Amino acid sequence: MTNTELFDLWRARAVEDPDLLTELDGIRGDADAINDRFYRDLAFGTGGLRGVIGAGSNRMNIYTIRRATQGLADYINAAGLPKKVAIGHDSRHKGELFSREAARVLAANGITAYLYPRLEPTPALSWAVRYLGCGAGICVTASHNPAKYNGYKVYGADGCQITLEAADAVLAAIDKHDYFDSIELTDFDAAVAAGKIVWIDDKCLRDFVDAVLALRPGNDVSKLKLVYTPLNGSGLEPVKMLLDRMGVTQVTVVPEQEKPDGSFPTCPYPNPEIREAMETGLKLCDTVKPDLMIGTDPDCDRMGSAVPDGKGGYRLITGNEMGVLLFDYICRTRIGNGTMPKDPVAVTTIVSTDMATPIAKKYGVELRRTLTGFKFIGEQIGFLEAEGHPERYIFGFEESYGYLSGAHVRDKDAVNAVMLACETAAYYAAQGMSLLDAVNALYREFGFYRNALESFTFEGETGMHKMQGIMAGLRTSAPKTIAGYEVAEVVDYDTDGTGLPRADVLEYRLVNGAKLMVRPSGTEPKIKVYLSAVADSEEAADAINTAMADAAKDWMK
Repeated sequence: MTNTELFDLWRARAVEDPDLLTELDGIRGDADAINDRFYRDLAFGTGGLRGVIGAGSNRMNIYTIRRATQGLADYINAAGLPKKVAIGHDSRHKGELFSREAARVLAANGITAYLYPRLEPTPALSWAVRYLGCGAGICVTASHNPAKYNGYKVYGADGCQITLEAADAVLAAIDKHDYFDSIELTDFDAAVAAGKIVWIDDKCLRDFVDAVLALRPGNDVSKLKLVYTPLNGSGLEPVKMLLDRMGVTQVTVVPEQEKPDGSFPTCPYPNPEIREAMETGLKLCDTVKPDLMIGTDPDCDRMGSAVPDGKGGYRLITGNEMGVLLFDYICRTRIGNGTMPKDPVAVTTIVSTDMATPIAKKYGVELRRTLTGFKFIGEQIGFLEAEGHPERYIFGFEESYGYLSGAHVRDKDAVNAVMLACETAAYYAAQGMSLLDAVNALYREFGFYRNALESFTFEGETGMHKMQGIMAGLRTSAPKTIAGYEVAEVVDYDTDGTGLPRADVLEYRLVNGAKLMVRPSGTEPKIKVYLSAVADSEEAADAINTAMADAAKDWMK
């Protein structure tokens, strides 16, 4: 069908959501707008679906959700997996609607859908999959993307986001269906009455928080003063439950960002990695003067933080800095209290800081590196579990603010991260140090490993082709120097024998120990460039990263 014919079909058939009809009527005759909505099916990969909410095959709506769920149901039934699926959602627009539509499709296909009765974090969904013995899980979230987005993450029976092979199998099943006529669907209320749709009870969430608390190293946090923001997302309930159980009583929640709101009115990009999202909380810190500020993203799997800078203000801690802080704290504490397992393992990603390597060496920890995506860290936990030694896993982190210190879930867990950050801050406070003091102490001990990230956005069909062209160009004409430094080694993760699954990632290691990595995002229309340098001072390392960033900008033109 042509895009115009697809437009006419959707205008005639997409009658169950009035918002879609209004949108379609508004773009009638606009070839570019129609093309953007219909030039492709919304891509389904290991991250499931993610896209702008709206009308068309290249948008998030009840019809794309139903079609994806029909494919997932076909896959579950064909693979002989347990015919149960856990479903959760965060605060994003239409999150509850999309969750219910997915449940209707599953129930119609003989699969019992277990729904959280209100918004809950992504890690609580990962927990529920294994807790309830499900064959799969669905989390309706677009993580930290802008408000116009929503998404549909699919989890396997192990609580990890699905593997590459499973994603391919689900996609093949999806491709057998159209959007309107081949989807099995049942009435929601009738399915609830028949026990085909089941509400997850509160005990599941309480047991999740208990599992997080069981991982506590055990330092006293009663004197800690905290400012917390859930960024209008799903973290408020479990994080407050956790803090209360830990004994953190001096907690101030950022009022403008306390209640769930999919419009994210104070931060158009609700990502705790960026200052804009944390700005409202930082202003509150000027009044409250906490020891630590913490922010969790809308689905509460990422955690950002800020600490006193010693000059009367607050400094954001980067994802890599928090990763090595928590890693070092876990190692020294577990060795100190005699709970470090034999042959401990930590896991991080190829784009995360190289500083993790000397820390692991100091404490005798095996450090494994995976492709980008926490599912690969979760996969390593699964390998250890299959070997009969899940206790060997002590910590995993990625530079994009994801952390996990236990095997209770198979995804990054900001509830777990909040616990660890509070304990680490309290540990250093007892020594008269802030977390910034602790970061600087690690820099002095291991070297000033500084990291930066540049993101380049390419919207629409032309943007997708531009991204592909840039990556192809870098492969055919690899740079010999970057920022004036000779390239010592090039690794192409799509072709080279790295021992990891193939991935569209290029790595350049320079003679000065710096590293630049280029990776198209799997969930956003972006190319990400990861920069890493080590030097004798922050300023020197940052200068190298800045020079490499300037070189990367020229590649993206």
